[in-house]
Amino acid sequence: MNNTLYIVGFPGLGINIKIDPIAFTVGSIKVRWYGIIIAIGFLLSFIYVYMRAKDFGINREKLTDIAISCMICGIIGARIYYVIFYPGDFYRLNPVEIFNIHKGGIAIYGGIIGGAIGGVILAGLKNVKILPLLDLLSIGLMIGQSIGRWGNFFNQEAFGGETSLPWGMTSEGTQNKIVHPCFLYESLWCLVGFLILHVL
Repeated sequence: MNNTLYIVGFPGLGINIKIDPIAFTVGSIKVRWYGIIIAIGFLLSFIYVYMRAKDFGINREKLTDIAISCMICGIIGARIYYVIFYPGDFYRLNPVEIFNIHKGGIAIYGGIIGGAIGGVILAGLKNVKILPLLDLLSIGLMIGQSIGRWGNFFNQEAFGGETSLPWGMTSEGTQNKIVHPCFLYESLWCLVGFLILHVL
């Protein structure tokens, strides 16, 4: 990830804003908006599933332990997936870099796989019914993903091809081409998915 201050524009809407991927620094540590937004998404997901646990016949104390397991295994899974599918030989030639997650590089697919594996294993150990747990966590996942995708906005990544639609986005990250804001599309679809699953 680079540390550029982006000037993001939505020409069709007449909107221009400056965004910095770095939220603040503590000494030499740079805290990114991406990480903050993912943390907020996870927290809100957890609050939702915790409040609804009884509706699914799940003990809240056991659910808290499972959520922590999901988070830890999710982070590990997200990093492993990113490293495995990273193009080229960078991580094979520089294996120590695999552990430098603070430099960036996680993948949501690996996070979901790792989180699911960690959650299911601990649920089995704690005698929590797997299917109701997965039903509940799938709704929470929609919340987290809807919020978490905004981290891509601050990093100016995960955008689509060029477009002439009025909500097309442009920035240094898009090489000043007007592109589809795919992070927004996924965020909105996940929000719709959450609302549907919540009601059902």
